[in-house]
Amino acid sequence: MDYLVVGLGNIGDEYAATRHNIGFMVLDAWAQASDTVFRTARYGAVAEISVKGRRFHLLKPSTYMNLSGNAVRYWLQQLSLPLENLLVISDDLNLPFGTIRMRRAGSSGGHNGLQNITDLLESSEWARIRIGIGNNFQAGEQIDYVLSDFSKEEQEAIPELAEKVRRGVIDFAFVGVERAMNSLNTRKKD
Repeated sequence: MDYLVVGLGNIGDEYAATRHNIGFMVLDAWAQASDTVFRTARYGAVAEISVKGRRFHLLKPSTYMNLSGNAVRYWLQQLSLPLENLLVISDDLNLPFGTIRMRRAGSSGGHNGLQNITDLLESSEWARIRIGIGNNFQAGEQIDYVLSDFSKEEQEAIPELAEKVRRGVIDFAFVGVERAMNSLNTRKKD
């Protein structure tokens, strides 16, 4: 079985360590741990990782966050995959840093990248993992916040978060979204 796992982010060195790029960071960590290298392809950087007979196609769209749907639609068609085999990883301002939420389907929650995917797929019936980045900003400073770098403490926590998400993606493929949600959905411990 094949799966398309999309990490959302913005291309370019100036965005590499920003909160909005947590999706890219998770896929980069997975690829590195698997000795896999991303290659440049149409609409993004892609890599393949096989785990016990399941093949995960990792995609980091090169379309910028707000146009991510173009890349997702293209790769779903290229791989001839149903929406049930799509999983998108993104940041979420509405969750405290370190909180992870997997859902079978749902709204964009105000996330422009998720909304663009929903618009272009003409469906919100695809799985997503949202990673909380917190909302420690003043009114009107949302864009600056999501495009700012993680704090040192947050940066140190990212490898553990990335590993939890990787295990959640594998559970998604092997035991289904409901059971994966039960084991992955966490709340940050204070």
